[in-house]
Amino acid sequence: MLGFFHSNLFSFSQGNIWEQIFRISFILEMINTVPFIITIFWPPLRNLFIPVFLNCWLAKCVLENMINDLHRAIQRIQSAMFNQVIILICTLLCLVFTGMCGIQHLERAGDNLSLFKSFYFCIVTFSTVGYGDVTPQIWPSQLLVVIMICVALVVLPLQFEELVYLWMERQKSGGNYSRHRAQTEKHVVLCVSSLKIDLLMDFLNEFYAHPRLQDYYVVILCPTEMDIQVRRVLQIPLWSQRVIYLQGSALKDQDLMRAKMDDAEACFILSSRNEVDRTAADHQTILRAWAVKDFAPNCPLYVQILKPENKFHVKFADHVVCEEEFKYAMLALNCVCPATSTLITLLVHTSRGQEGQQSPEQWQRMYGRCSGNEVYHIRLGDSKFFMEYEGKSFTYAAFHAHKKYGVCLIGVKREDNKSILLNPGPRHIMAASDTCFYINITKEENSAFIFKQEEKQKRKGRGLYDGPSRLPVHSIIASMGTVAMDLQNTECRPINSSKLALPSENGTGTRRPSIAPVLEIADTSTVLPCDLLSDQSEDELTQSDDESFPIL
Repeated sequence: MLGFFHSNLFSFSQGNIWEQIFRISFILEMINTVPFIITIFWPPLRNLFIPVFLNCWLAKCVLENMINDLHRAIQRIQSAMFNQVIILICTLLCLVFTGMCGIQHLERAGDNLSLFKSFYFCIVTFSTVGYGDVTPQIWPSQLLVVIMICVALVVLPLQFEELVYLWMERQKSGGNYSRHRAQTEKHVVLCVSSLKIDLLMDFLNEFYAHPRLQDYYVVILCPTEMDIQVRRVLQIPLWSQRVIYLQGSALKDQDLMRAKMDDAEACFILSSRNEVDRTAADHQTILRAWAVKDFAPNCPLYVQILKPENKFHVKFADHVVCEEEFKYAMLALNCVCPATSTLITLLVHTSRGQEGQQSPEQWQRMYGRCSGNEVYHIRLGDSKFFMEYEGKSFTYAAFHAHKKYGVCLIGVKREDNKSILLNPGPRHIMAASDTCFYINITKEENSAFIFKQEEKQKRKGRGLYDGPSRLPVHSIIASMGTVAMDLQNTECRPINSSKLALPSENGTGTRRPSIAPVLEIADTSTVLPCDLLSDQSEDELTQSDDESFPIL
């Protein structure tokens, strides 16, 4: 009774009465409720059969409304797919339940089928198998079967079509990055206005070049749909398991929630390359940075800005890179030291040193091989390259590490200091807790050197170097603040030569080593007294190891 009056009040309050009267739910409400009301006042009709099993369709409508209200209460936005799946399942259950109860009731005038056999017949019929062992025997039940099949042929395709449409739209937008994955796995978010294949591959190659980032996932948040090239790349198994594409905007909280920005390890906001209006591109980047910082204030933010005057608006970001500022700084360094931009560019880009090895030009092969040099760091106490230089000056360590292993020590970082000291000079004494930054083809852990403990005395009466006598001059030269270099080849070259002449690779001819042999006799007039005193102890330590070394 309450449901009947509620349905009537709801129908009259919707405006168009005739439209509400001819609704399926209202008709079912009348069929199941009006006969009960009549039997209250007319007892002879109490034996009238009322198809109360049709109330399952009303329950389906109520369940849909409850789910919508629940999602609205918990502010769940991405629920269309879930709702459609629930509706489809409920529709199938209602069709089977209606057919089962209707056939069982109508067959009471025939073979009197049980409820289970009616259920079995409905499942076999709707699955299009049709064994034929259980069939309705009278025409009313057969007519009901025909009606139910027609209803299923009309209702189910509509439901499946809606489900497939939602699934395709979800595939285009990328779906969601689940909260469970965000809490159990590490991921970073890449925000771009338009994703091109060159930008994507550069980011992925540089990001996954670091060995500690191999287990990270990259969630791409882009407002545009993937183009064909990006889609093909993301289908490669190397990237399909680690890169997730979400179509959305960083300016919308619901899209940031889809990407689980609050659980991300970092957020990278990059500007599009080759932008015509660079100011407008910076404005979009600034708005994205503001939105991300407001949504996830604890997420580390890496922002790329094109114009220097716009850096002020993203000062809150953890790291800001200005393209024009960096480019002009590199050009200025080129004026001071030629080819500085090439050196820094090759250092900051990941390369395996295999580029150009098939080229017939020697300089291209050398350039490609040397492009594999990168900057690595290691704790001095854990290093086999630099461990022996504990207590020595920085210049001493840099000189002898290059002479012995071919590595270039460029800077250190104290344990109690966050700043990196580039070429701190001879006054910096290396400690076991220092972090050494060096340039090499590969990091020390992957080096091909076989480290063996050197003998303290290889030959009686002979020093560490092959000369006839040993002097503490290697420390003196290192403390001068410069690296001892050979003089360049001063022979006259033909004027008509148009090609760059490179040193030969067989070690003969005009080839010169990068570092000259240490002189036996030092020119002490060019060395500051403080430098001599600061490094003299380093040679005295080696002198005490073997008293038989001749000292002049």
